[in-house]
Amino acid sequence: MDRVLRARTSKAESEHILDVLEERRRGSDIGHALRTYSAQPYRGATPLSVSALNRMVQESQYLRYIISEISAESGEPPEVVKEEAVSILEEMSQNLQLSFIRLMGFALTKVFKRLFTSIRLHQAIQEHPVILMPNHRSYIDFLVISYIMFTYDLSIPVIAAGIPLMGMSLVGEILRRSGAFFIRRAIGEDKLYWAVLSEYVRTVVRTGFAPLEFYVEGLRSRTLKSLKPKLGMMQMILEPFFKGEVYDITLVPISISYDRVLEESLLAHELLGVPKPRETTRGLLKARRVLEENYGCMHVYFGNPVSVRELAKGRIQRNQYNLIPRDLPLKLSAELQDFVGEVAHLLVLLQERSLVLSPWSLMALILLQNPDGVDWNTFTHKTLRLRTLAAQLGARIDWPAQLPDSEVMSSSMALHHSIVGSENGSVRLVEEAGPAPVTEEEAVFRRASVVLMCASYRNQALHVFTRPALVAVAMTTAPSYSKDDVFSRFCFLQDVLANEFVFMPVHAPQDFEEGCSGLLRCGVLSIYEGGLRATEEEQDIVVFLRAVLEPFIETYQMVFRVLCEETFQTFTEKKFVPDIRAAIVKLFLSGEVKSYECLSSDTQKNALSALVRMGAASKCRVADQTEYRIDQSALRRIRDTLDGSVVSKVPLFSRL
Repeated sequence: MDRVLRARTSKAESEHILDVLEERRRGSDIGHALRTYSAQPYRGATPLSVSALNRMVQESQYLRYIISEISAESGEPPEVVKEEAVSILEEMSQNLQLSFIRLMGFALTKVFKRLFTSIRLHQAIQEHPVILMPNHRSYIDFLVISYIMFTYDLSIPVIAAGIPLMGMSLVGEILRRSGAFFIRRAIGEDKLYWAVLSEYVRTVVRTGFAPLEFYVEGLRSRTLKSLKPKLGMMQMILEPFFKGEVYDITLVPISISYDRVLEESLLAHELLGVPKPRETTRGLLKARRVLEENYGCMHVYFGNPVSVRELAKGRIQRNQYNLIPRDLPLKLSAELQDFVGEVAHLLVLLQERSLVLSPWSLMALILLQNPDGVDWNTFTHKTLRLRTLAAQLGARIDWPAQLPDSEVMSSSMALHHSIVGSENGSVRLVEEAGPAPVTEEEAVFRRASVVLMCASYRNQALHVFTRPALVAVAMTTAPSYSKDDVFSRFCFLQDVLANEFVFMPVHAPQDFEEGCSGLLRCGVLSIYEGGLRATEEEQDIVVFLRAVLEPFIETYQMVFRVLCEETFQTFTEKKFVPDIRAAIVKLFLSGEVKSYECLSSDTQKNALSALVRMGAASKCRVADQTEYRIDQSALRRIRDTLDGSVVSKVPLFSRL
């Protein structure tokens, strides 16, 4: 795993950048949709119809085994259980048809030309991949990969999609016939559903029916940060390799990034507790006004394929499973579970490292660290210095070299006019249009919504700074400057924030070295006699990096503080976010909370997850709901240590 990560950072990959929309703007949309589509059979596999695929799943020995097991446990006749399994499969399965791919190709060409100035495809696909693994930031993600595959005569993937999309009249059926198969969000302990889903996924992989596309993060990220990977689908996909049913499985990390996201306002309001609108065809038609806006450029980066066989070499001995019938369920050993987790984390990290940052992501970082506004000249100077810093840390930045810097920044501000504005030479965040707030709480939420919108774009760049920032905070708050003390504080911070950022499991020493290496490249770190210190010349970079983590650390501090109150000894999952939000709003109005980002429900939930992982909270099922119980002494120890992580040994110079 380390070797793969090093290979992606030690040398630049040769890139072929194509604008997918350029030819479409010159040619006929209907001609593009109806042209001869000449994709070769997938990896030479024997063509298989959708009905034949479903029949293979229904008649598999594995599903028969599970049906007989459930029948014995429940007392229901096997025929009844099988009928339920067939019903699940009918609800779930895709019905890929070229005619509907052509329809989608025509419709998406029209939509994409209206929404985006360009869709830039990085890294031409050099071979047919098996598993396509994009990150998930927008509903558009679901459509753009298939559109690219159709445009370049590559096999159309079947795509794991959420069941709510299936309920959209007409749209759900179009998506199904475009390759989507639908998965329930809450499967829980439904043994039969798990069996049908896993056998369906394994059959697609085993037969080479088509490339399979899924989101390893599970859900769409509401913060535009990478999410910790979910392992269920990853396990299903790797199982045919573990059992020796396939020679190898090829994983292709795909990084999708946006100058501007269609759902920016919706995502911010969801984080503040506004219920997510239900996916409906009527809602989709109402949302057509987004076609009147400009969303800039979309970048789609197909990373180099990753061989599971190569990753498993020297680690996984597949011959140990030769004596186990392939049709029986495979109970993963601890070794295999660790391998699945590492592969999933690796793919998320590879997605991050191929993300293309827009100028706005860097500008958002500066704006959020200057909440009262900043004059244009200072703003320009800080953004350009940040561009240099990000490049030194290995970021891919889409900054047009042929345009003056001021023009690049001005056009970025124009694209994000709903978030930022300039008045009398001062650049500042603007509030959403609407009636004036009636109460102080409404004013807080109005301001918080634009801050969270801006933060989502900053979050697209966070992976570049996370490890150096953790080292910077550890270096300025550890008991001494010794490397051991700094590393110890680094490990504590990484453990607390492990739900906030993606780290490879049991990888802290490598992450620490990566952070130190980044600081050394930027001239920030001085190493002497086993100690680490920030250089005097670059103190402002240290302060900037610490400020990158401040909103997250402050949110965790506030959540921990509220949970120390007696009323939060025991609480339900359903009540946690509303009660925490209400408590933090009171602290905000009293002036004890500074950052509007403390109102993000995702960060609040991550703080609670950190306490569960670190043993300061426990959860259990009580009367069909999840209940949490706080260990106050453990919570106070974590809280006190975290509070010590914001006491600086360095003077607070003006931020970058």
